[in-house]
Amino acid sequence: MKLLKLAAEILSATLALSLLPISTASAAPSLNEVRTKIRILQEQAATAGEAAQAAKVEYASLTRKLQSVQRQVADDAATVAKFKNSLGAIASEQYKNGSMSRSLELLFSSDPGLFLAAAGSLESVTRKQSLALKKYSVAKQRLTATSLTVNDKLTLAKRAQDRYLAQEKAVKDKLAAAEKLLNSLSKAERARLLKLNEDAENADQRASKALAAKSNLGSGRGSIALRFSIKQMGDRYVYGAAGPTLWDCSGLTMRAFGAAGVSLPHSAAAQAKYGRGVALNQLKPGDLVFFGRNRYISHVGIYIGKRQMVNAPKPGSRVKIATFTPNFGSLSYYGARRI
Repeated sequence: MKLLKLAAEILSATLALSLLPISTASAAPSLNEVRTKIRILQEQAATAGEAAQAAKVEYASLTRKLQSVQRQVADDAATVAKFKNSLGAIASEQYKNGSMSRSLELLFSSDPGLFLAAAGSLESVTRKQSLALKKYSVAKQRLTATSLTVNDKLTLAKRAQDRYLAQEKAVKDKLAAAEKLLNSLSKAERARLLKLNEDAENADQRASKALAAKSNLGSGRGSIALRFSIKQMGDRYVYGAAGPTLWDCSGLTMRAFGAAGVSLPHSAAAQAKYGRGVALNQLKPGDLVFFGRNRYISHVGIYIGKRQMVNAPKPGSRVKIATFTPNFGSLSYYGARRI
């Protein structure tokens, strides 16, 4: 009986506990945790932005090639039509006049002079027909080949466009997630976080100006690009921007080297194919330095010397001088190019 009573008491206590309200809300993240999460999302947005720029550059290049091939197809089609009309006329004439019959008629003519006089003419006609047929065949093969190339280029261009749109959406999604995190804070916390970020950026700007003032910027194209970038310090990062007061990382380097007379594409990955490679221990002011992850380049800056580089880092930040290390946030150093 005692055992049954004890069991009943335990069951009653368990039911009572199960009816208590359960708090599913975890402790609210601290301001520093929110700030870290926002920074990571901003870095991810910058990475996605460079992937979008790379796909955009590739799409533009493939579109130009596609248009060139399409023009070639039109020219080849016109050539084929011309030769086809010419061959049609020859075939029609042969059918009507019976060229072989005419040859036999001349061969058995009682007037040998008549055959000898016409033989050269007949041979010339045959050569012309053969040449026309050959030209038609070559033009037809070329048209077929260029038509297939058009289809290939269309497929590649469509894939590049899809990648561009997907990465652009990823940028917007990451920035929207960062904004949502910021808006989840109270008004006072949000104001405090924004002030913390602004204070940090202002401190970076003071340090950047001091470093720039005592740096040896070298000479040549890289030096011109470096000086241009330093003049933009303090300008804000915006995805896809290339000046005059808003920049992303490859937009800044593109315009900087444009000031030095060098045309670069608006993509870190594409810029990494220009110039010549430079070993880490041979870096000079003005060299482009690249960072990425999983074999993809997604950030670029300009080396200034003494383990420093000028760059447009990420959303929420400004153009500044940053410490050059093997890692840039979550990205790893991929190499350098001298333009």
